[in-house]
Amino acid sequence: MKTRPILASMSLALAAACGYEGAGSEPGTDAESATPAESLGQVESALEQTLGTTTDPYALGQEISIKRHLADGEEYRVGARALIEHGMQLFTAVWTPQEGGGRPLSKGTGEPLSDPSMPLVFPRNFNRISAMDSNSCASCHNAPFAGGGGHFVTNAFIPGQRFDFLTFDGADTITTKGNFDERGLPTTLITNGTGVDAATNSRATLGMFGAGFIEMLARQMTSDLQQQRNSVAPGRSVALNSKGVTFGTLARSANGKWDVSRVEGISKQSLQTKEGDEAPSLVLRPFHQQSLVISIREFTNNAMNHHHGIQTTERFGLDTDPDGDGHRNEMSRADVTAASIFQATLPVPGRVIPRHPLIEEAVWTGEQKFEQVGCTSCHRETLPLTDRAWVFSEPNPFNPPKNLRPGDAAPVSVDLTSHALPGPRLRPKNGVVHVPAYTDMKLHDITTGPDDGNCDPLDMQESATIPQSGSNTTANPAFFAGTCKFLTKKLWGAANEPPFFHHGKFTTLREAVLAHHGEAQAVTDAYLALSEDEQNAVIEFLKSLRVLPARARSLVVDERGYARSWPPAGWN
Repeated sequence: MKTRPILASMSLALAAACGYEGAGSEPGTDAESATPAESLGQVESALEQTLGTTTDPYALGQEISIKRHLADGEEYRVGARALIEHGMQLFTAVWTPQEGGGRPLSKGTGEPLSDPSMPLVFPRNFNRISAMDSNSCASCHNAPFAGGGGHFVTNAFIPGQRFDFLTFDGADTITTKGNFDERGLPTTLITNGTGVDAATNSRATLGMFGAGFIEMLARQMTSDLQQQRNSVAPGRSVALNSKGVTFGTLARSANGKWDVSRVEGISKQSLQTKEGDEAPSLVLRPFHQQSLVISIREFTNNAMNHHHGIQTTERFGLDTDPDGDGHRNEMSRADVTAASIFQATLPVPGRVIPRHPLIEEAVWTGEQKFEQVGCTSCHRETLPLTDRAWVFSEPNPFNPPKNLRPGDAAPVSVDLTSHALPGPRLRPKNGVVHVPAYTDMKLHDITTGPDDGNCDPLDMQESATIPQSGSNTTANPAFFAGTCKFLTKKLWGAANEPPFFHHGKFTTLREAVLAHHGEAQAVTDAYLALSEDEQNAVIEFLKSLRVLPARARSLVVDERGYARSWPPAGWN
């Protein structure tokens, strides 16, 4: 019911953009501008016009979403407009078993079921808390339209995917099948004070608007941190800093071993040193609230299997059928590139400020108070992209194994500032693109401690098990200890993504503001010291940070979608 309107609205945006430029027409190159789209129909059929279909569109009884998959190598030949259109189709596809949807014999982690005698077929084919939990990316990423976040009903329960099919059946004692965890202990849906631990974390759907700029910021900041790391000689240390954001101090002992104990805000996975001898990667991971995912591509490879049961060839290999559904090569490398480029080129969020004097004054006051009380110490208004880092390229040079990496295939790139992409766009000014995402890309603890309901019961930075001798494993206490550290929320577009916080349990922005404790306690205290009108003004400012209406041509618009200047003349 929802898919066609979403597809139509996005296609309208594509048509309005009059084509695309930037996706490589030859391996390792940037493409020239695509042919302008003269009509919506031309945009929707771009891929079919270029390549035709691999299935008979008139086959009776056929129920599939994708009539034409890209073969590896075709991502360089189809043209930019068709490539991004194909990525949109993959993102909005409603996958069926006829094209590989579902994973009867594998978990969302990609591992085999703990009990293969009970495959995940009807009535065990869907499970909201251990997945499969949807059959389309756009089922959850849909607020206000495809590519955005989602309401509480779309929450994901990522660590639940290590179970076959969560049932909480106390009689089912097979580890990680339906109830018992890696320690052999029964689980509950949430930590409820009974001493029984939760099986999973609840996670609000991440909005992908502006994601290409976010990934490129993380890449450039990672390069900065690695250059600083490489300058550290034995017995010395360095203060880590990129784009004005500090990440603590990295040190080496006299014998050359690395000390990450004073590094802050970076994922545990990026601080691993293998007993101190190997340098930490310091790779920033800008996606997922616990800062787990490096790139849009990694996000896509994981989610296709976890949520939909679609296995990509770069993660699972060519001509394999790890989930036992009878389908091989369910998504090609070229398909994943198209899906990644589509998400990377989604429009950026902006500001919606009604032309009402009372609201205008409140938004302007709230914007200033937001900075004065210290919110921008973490929710930094902008971060700068330099050295043409706004040219998004696939693959990400920091991708982990089982994701496309440099050298595996020729790159595909797209200029995220291009006028040919759906607007509005961020533009370079004096060689810099300022990205107004309101984040510092760091992990912070803004809770009152482990008993704070905002902490996660499971620490996804840790593995659930620790390898032992041979093929044996033991449960990892650090995983079950949970975590209270989360990536600073990117506030651009936040007003379109209620409910709020990483768990999506706060129905108002005010509740989310007041839940800031720990590292943010002084800021919350300063907010509470404001007058009632000033507190309300801060909320009005946050309400203005929105995904923009379709066809918006300015980063700041009024309630009808028309461009407006901000602040009004004379208010500076």
